[in-house]
Amino acid sequence: MKELNPISDSQQNPEISHKNCDPVLQSSSAVTSQDSKIEEIQHKEEEQEQEEEELRRLLLPNVEDLPDTPPSAVEANFTTFFAPDFMKPGHDQYIRRHANGLCVIGLAPTHVAFKDEGGITSVDFNVGKSDRSGIKVTGKRKKNAQHFESNTALCKVCTRDASYIVRCCVKGSLLEVNERLVKQPELLNTSVGGSLSVPDSITAVLAEEPSLSKREGYIAIIMPRPADWLKAKASLLDFEQYKKSRAVP
Repeated sequence: MKELNPISDSQQNPEISHKNCDPVLQSSSAVTSQDSKIEEIQHKEEEQEQEEEELRRLLLPNVEDLPDTPPSAVEANFTTFFAPDFMKPGHDQYIRRHANGLCVIGLAPTHVAFKDEGGITSVDFNVGKSDRSGIKVTGKRKKNAQHFESNTALCKVCTRDASYIVRCCVKGSLLEVNERLVKQPELLNTSVGGSLSVPDSITAVLAEEPSLSKREGYIAIIMPRPADWLKAKASLLDFEQYKKSRAVP
């Protein structure tokens, strides 16, 4: 009687034999997987460190990069434009535009009125067919706001020897006029450092242009439509262009 050779598990299932007979391969595969996980963790840690470094840079800037004085809220939220020789030579005005679209209108430091001795002595909002100071706008919809063209008169400023018409500069809704100017016209003079009959005074004021926004010597606040603003902006100058146009160093 012939003896039967028992068939081993390895012969019946080659996969089991392969796994059992190659422990080195199993170990190598496990090490490779572990290395990948370690690399992934290291990569995430590096990304996190970079984000934290960027956050520190934003929150804690280099002291040497900081300005001598911190910017005012107006400087941070408004962009200043200029309309030199608006309608007439020497009638220079500024427009400070807020991020929400509001435009603050005022006299630029090189306006001809500041060259007269004593500066501006009175302000009259009773121009055109109505008194601009009588306009009272209410509610979110700005009820009672009047819509004016860019060349519409806002007020008349007077010096000892002459008077000058101040205009809107941008087409839009008149929301407010600075009524304080009626009783305190000198606010216009202090907003540009007084009489500017001396060229050096103009240079000094322009060098500190952002400080104009810190005082209350503005004329009016207007809200233009976006399309009207873009049209007006095309004809305005930024600060550097304005200085160059007035030959101020």
